[in-house]
Amino acid sequence: MSIPSTMHAMVYHGPGKKSWESVPAPKIQHPTDAIIRITKTTICGTDLHILKGDVPAVTDGRILGHEGVGIVEEVGSAVSNYKKGDQVLISCITSCGKCEYCKQQMYSHCEDGGWILGHLIDGTQAEYVRIPHADNSLYPIPQGSDEEALVMLSDILPTGFEIGVLYGAVKPGDTVAIVGAGPVGMAALLTAQFYSPARLIMVDVDDARLEMAKKFGATEVINSTKEDVEALIHSTTKDGVDVAIEAVGIPATFDVCQNIIRPGGHLANVGVHGTPVDLQIQNLWIKNVTITTGLVNTNTTPMLMKTVTSGKLQPAGLISHRFPFSDFMKAYEVFANAAREKTMKVIISND
Repeated sequence: MSIPSTMHAMVYHGPGKKSWESVPAPKIQHPTDAIIRITKTTICGTDLHILKGDVPAVTDGRILGHEGVGIVEEVGSAVSNYKKGDQVLISCITSCGKCEYCKQQMYSHCEDGGWILGHLIDGTQAEYVRIPHADNSLYPIPQGSDEEALVMLSDILPTGFEIGVLYGAVKPGDTVAIVGAGPVGMAALLTAQFYSPARLIMVDVDDARLEMAKKFGATEVINSTKEDVEALIHSTTKDGVDVAIEAVGIPATFDVCQNIIRPGGHLANVGVHGTPVDLQIQNLWIKNVTITTGLVNTNTTPMLMKTVTSGKLQPAGLISHRFPFSDFMKAYEVFANAAREKTMKVIISND
């Protein structure tokens, strides 16, 4: 199949404005590029942040999206790991593999990459996408793998694992509280179980999501609209939780995390914050706590892919809705109204 001159894509046109429209198809611009025909993609909470105007670097006309799987259609002359016809996972993080940050595996801060798809360059919510530094920014998909499950490896699984679980230093026997039962909070819940914590407490405002969290391994759930989270946690622990993972990105949820952390504990902030938070340093300085922040590096993606393809980790259970590309606008409406629609993750297929 040759790449057509035009394609359909989800295009951002300023805060609150987007459209599914015909645009020019991408072309190879650099020898390290690859053009991928998208077979399955999804929508991220970050896309909703963009549409709210929280990410001003995204400009009018940008194609959204930074997750997906697809087929290699064309490669630049310098690409050696992939060829036409290969089935690949697209990482949400683009990495050159050569700069100072890449050599530290801090791919999110790559000097010629990082999070650029659907942000600074056109993204994956399209029939075709150009992937820079293809050798380092794509992953081969083992034959017979569940494509839908692997879409979760583009972003949410490595984000929840790296920035929540690893930065939070979850260890056997820990009491872990995850505040926010959205896709990234659920990814943290799934991957925290690699380390056998004693208690996994999920906090959210949505009973449907809390029920799903129980199925995915939460030992306890708390609906913060019905119960006092801080009082309940302090009444059932000696002096708070070992690890608090903030997976929403608003001041109220950060407050909960800093008020439930025990001495020597870890507060791992995963949420995307658009406004300042009030850091209670006057209470925290004496408690020997560690506070971490981060943008996913995706250096754990190969390991996570092995756990998914072996069946040890089953993220396909996070998929609540499926749509064809022709219903992309409806997919956005369903994802943006998660509580009403009981939405977790959506899959949009280019059939």
